Amino acid sequence: MPQWLVLMFFFGLSAAVIGKIKGSSFIIWFLVGAGLPLLGTLAALFYRFESNEPRRECDECGKLIPITDQVCWRCGADQGLPDRVLVKPG
Repeated sequence: MPQWLVLMFFFGLSAAVIGKIKGSSFIIWFLVGAGLPLLGTLAALFYRFESNEPRRECDECGKLIPITDQVCWRCGADQGLPDRVLVKPG
């Protein structure tokens, strides 16, 4: 039994580190990696880089948000179609 807990911890840790490097949540990827030991780490490897997503400016406050967000995180304003899309070079 303790071997499984150690295995789950290290697979969770590996998935969490990979997910954090790609710009996602450490805790969520830790839980995925610990719950699905090998598949969680593989899923973290194949997950997209969140920092490379196109962004747009909020219509109300000007905060940069991902283009897929419908509501601004800062002011809560509903977003319409963007006038321009900002893409990080890379």
